Amino acid sequence: MDFSIKPYDAKTGLSGFKTGCLAVGVFEDKKLSQAAQSLDRKGQIAAALKSGDITGKAGSTLLLRGVDGVTAERILLVGLGKEGDFSEKTFTSAMQSIAKAFSTLGASEGAIALPLDQIKNRDAAWAIRGAILAVRDAGYRYDTTKSQKDAPQNGVKKIAFLGMDAAAKSSIAQGIALANGMALTKDLGNLPPNICTPTYLANTAKQLGKDFGFGIEILDRKQLEALKMGSFLSVTKGSDEPPKFIVLKHMGGKAKDAPIVLVGKGITFDTGGISLKPGANMDEMKYDMCGAASVLGTFRAIGEMNLKLNVIGVIPACENMPSGRASKPGDIVTSMSGQTIEILNTDAEGRLILCDALTYVERFKPAAVIDIATLTGACVTALGHHNTGLFTRHDDAHDDLAEELLAAGKATGDTAWRMPIEDAYQEQLKSNFADMANIGGPPGGSITAACFLERYTRKYTWAHLDIAGTAWKSGAAKGATGRPVPLLTTFLLNRANGNGKKQA
Repeated sequence: MDFSIKPYDAKTGLSGFKTGCLAVGVFEDKKLSQAAQSLDRKGQIAAALKSGDITGKAGSTLLLRGVDGVTAERILLVGLGKEGDFSEKTFTSAMQSIAKAFSTLGASEGAIALPLDQIKNRDAAWAIRGAILAVRDAGYRYDTTKSQKDAPQNGVKKIAFLGMDAAAKSSIAQGIALANGMALTKDLGNLPPNICTPTYLANTAKQLGKDFGFGIEILDRKQLEALKMGSFLSVTKGSDEPPKFIVLKHMGGKAKDAPIVLVGKGITFDTGGISLKPGANMDEMKYDMCGAASVLGTFRAIGEMNLKLNVIGVIPACENMPSGRASKPGDIVTSMSGQTIEILNTDAEGRLILCDALTYVERFKPAAVIDIATLTGACVTALGHHNTGLFTRHDDAHDDLAEELLAAGKATGDTAWRMPIEDAYQEQLKSNFADMANIGGPPGGSITAACFLERYTRKYTWAHLDIAGTAWKSGAAKGATGRPVPLLTTFLLNRANGNGKKQA
């Protein structure tokens, strides 16, 4: 899909713009947007509203052909809801409808002339990025492992935004980069676990390094043993697939600037280990590496943007499998930090690989560390599939980081909700035989998981994103969502633009 900014002749206006389909907005109560009015020279558009063929309700559409005095072959009327109440929600609904309509047309080119600068609390740059994401999401298809590939979609392949100034080109570039990052994250998540192994993730990172000039380092088992990552290695014991510890570096900022570090959980398949999961829906445990996929997708986006910021990505990757070598409930392991852990449940493995990664990143003296993980079913119970769980300590530096992440989520529709993380919950992790247990029981399961990770992050500013409810969809729409790449990328963009708060 190609996106561009195009001018139109000042004399003929929109009516003289030649394209296969021109999308313009209409409001409820049978009111036309300014763009629609400029096209309605013979009253055909007003007549369509008056007849009730389109209500103007957000997302409703009506396709008109051969409108008198209009050069465009088709006019797509799109409902924008009530006039004066053009919000993020109505805009998103309108764009999804445009994307759907454009995909079925017999035209290869289309144009959009919506009032992008009139969305409440948002500017045109935000709208352009959102429009690109909506169109690309609607057009996403996964057929990598199908013998019969999906037939190429007909419809619009080139979309122009009308009425925008030249500055909007940077917003198009950002939107495309973000969409490309999300597509990579979706592809990695949707691949089967016999293909998307830890080695596959490592090779993907290497390819990104080649494509965008990232620094890349892949640590193997012997190096992990030398680093004394006993917690991480305990998870991989039962698998024949070799573990990989992936480090990506995008050093686009000043040499002296402390980096932002993203840590992504990379369990490429999670059987639960000896604490075996039920068989139903276990196939979806291929998505247990979506934290890793989101880090790679975010790097894909910021690499294409050539973001002026220092960002480091760290991905501990392995499988969690049962075998005669696998960790057992009751085993005690020593983490890289020197703290000992009693493994009461081998299915609480994500925190066991992340804790060593969180200790490893101390060497970077980071400005902030954000880990991303499909960590707990308890987070799905608490927040459903709408919001990612956000956990961090309660002090000024961490409150500032939480605010930045929440704002980035709201700006992209990739929303998060802040959850508590307090010392009282730490009591549930007590062990009679080790420094801590790896589970704290059913009550507040997502919180105690975050509390476990918090013990390894006290030398820097840190936040944890539990994406178990938002990284993929089940049922008929089964597939990876690409979240939280929009949240993370926007957070990093804000930091690069000086809009973030410096962490202690």
